[in-house]
Amino acid sequence: MSESASFDPWIANDDLLRVFNWQEVFGNANPVEIELGAGDGGFILEYAKRNPQKNFIAIERLKGRVSKIAKRAVQRDLSNLRALRLQSEYVIGYMCSPGSISVIHIMFPDPWPKRRHFKFRLIQLEFLAKAHKALANGGVVRFTTDHEEYFQWANRVWASAPGWKNIGVWDASDDPKSDFQQQFEAEGKQSHRCQWMKI
Repeated sequence: MSESASFDPWIANDDLLRVFNWQEVFGNANPVEIELGAGDGGFILEYAKRNPQKNFIAIERLKGRVSKIAKRAVQRDLSNLRALRLQSEYVIGYMCSPGSISVIHIMFPDPWPKRRHFKFRLIQLEFLAKAHKALANGGVVRFTTDHEEYFQWANRVWASAPGWKNIGVWDASDDPKSDFQQQFEAEGKQSHRCQWMKI
């Protein structure tokens, strides 16, 4: 498909007080899934292609990466995918209508391995409260990391947060692999996954 697509894959980020109506953004009422820190889009582009009955939002703060995702969405005619250049936690906390998201994908976030940097990790009680508000009832967060200590730490944080239930590991054998996942697997690293549901 040419650059003159019938849809615009970019979601404007010029109004930071905007609360998105996803039905207006996509033109339909299909379930909405978000990937936080989408990188170059290796996961979400293929996932959106395989699931045309769902809508997807790729959130990434680096302009070059978001531009690449948007360009590829047009080339592949993925009208169910949008790209947004903003900080992940801000979007989840302030720009998503309550109960409007079905799945939040968090894949290989920065583990901030030094103890003095734990405060910078994404999985914190404050973030989980925001994610809980954004998710629909029964909605889930799927968390994947190659860092075992961060995985254990994140699960302890989740377990102490109200309104969540650990529903175990989902079958990711057929899921597309993100760029980071391909890199880590080539290095022989193991992926750790957990799935927490809003209750």
